[in-house]
Amino acid sequence: MDIRAIRYFMEVARELNITRAAENLHIAQPPLSRQIHQLEEELGVELFDRKKKKLQLTEVGQLLLHRGDQILTLVEKTEDEIRSFGQGVTGTLYVGTVEGSAPRLISQWVAEFSCKYPEVQYNLWNGSSDDVISRLSKGLCDLAVIAAPYDTERWDGIPVGSEPWAALIPHDHPLAKQPGDFVTLTDLAEEPLIIPSRKSRSKEIVGWFTKVEKEPKILCRISNYMNAFALVKAKVGIAIFPATMDFGMTHTQVVTKNIVNPGHQADYFLVWDKNRMLSGLAQRFVECVDETVEKEKETGE
Repeated sequence: MDIRAIRYFMEVARELNITRAAENLHIAQPPLSRQIHQLEEELGVELFDRKKKKLQLTEVGQLLLHRGDQILTLVEKTEDEIRSFGQGVTGTLYVGTVEGSAPRLISQWVAEFSCKYPEVQYNLWNGSSDDVISRLSKGLCDLAVIAAPYDTERWDGIPVGSEPWAALIPHDHPLAKQPGDFVTLTDLAEEPLIIPSRKSRSKEIVGWFTKVEKEPKILCRISNYMNAFALVKAKVGIAIFPATMDFGMTHTQVVTKNIVNPGHQADYFLVWDKNRMLSGLAQRFVECVDETVEKEKETGE
């Protein structure tokens, strides 16, 4: 199974049409069809269901589509790293980020780093903490911005920021109508709650409520805060997520308030694999981020 065959398969899998895929690849349709059939023969499986009018991926075809994306990303990343040797600070930096403050932080760092090293390109990927860590462990990312806690035995990292936890409340809920921009943890104890699905996060929230001798009524665990926002908008419950600039969006149907008495902080870290040597580009990026964070501490920003 060579790289060209994977690229051909990926294009057909995305288009689900041999003719369009051949046009996109700038090759004739018959050679492309032969390549796909040869790949199926090599693997001993059918990647496409050809019985229906429209081409469809089989279950194993869907698996190869997922793995193929990872394979091609790793190949591209490896090629970039090899080409960058001896050329100074250049190449492509691959960074995974969680939601919350991470996109804001990475955009700030990229802006600063690009001024110093304009030849560098960036491949940024956003997902849940578990998804980001998975990509980092497979070598698909050089670095990742994640929320604590994380496995310090496996990952090295530097702290890069924090933010308070907040409650997203339907606009007509009594807690939303209370004066002030905060709610207490006790206020939320009897409410149906929507919380992050990450196991460590769920455990953290349950432990937080023990401080007020309460047990949270968890209605839903969810990985994406935009989905949580939609559920709150539909008046399903109250969501507890780290307060971010994204929650500052003006919305007449959702009110955001920081949680106090006691409050709680979400801490963010820039991490990398202890067992994999950082490229020169990634190492320089980490150094620049560390310098930026230290300067912000000194100036009190």
